[in-house]
Amino acid sequence: MKPIAHIKNALADLDKEVEAVLMDMKLNLTQKDNAMLPLLQQKRVLQQTLEDLEYLEAHPPVPNQPCGISKYRKE
Repeated sequence: MKPIAHIKNALADLDKEVEAVLMDMKLNLTQKDNAMLPLLQQKRVLQQTLEDLEYLEAHPPVPNQPCGISKYRKE
């Protein structure tokens, strides 16, 4: 599935950005927190989307039925 590959690439890019922020010695801890918060929020959304797509790929929905993804989620 192409969307899964794109999401995995985006997650890898986000990891690199987070690492760059962590290694930036010019920023104090508050600035690092402020810079990382949106990155980590994006990462969480992408991870959930990836889990959902992988679940749907492994368990395709029956036609004309709800996919049931909400039952799969732990939240």
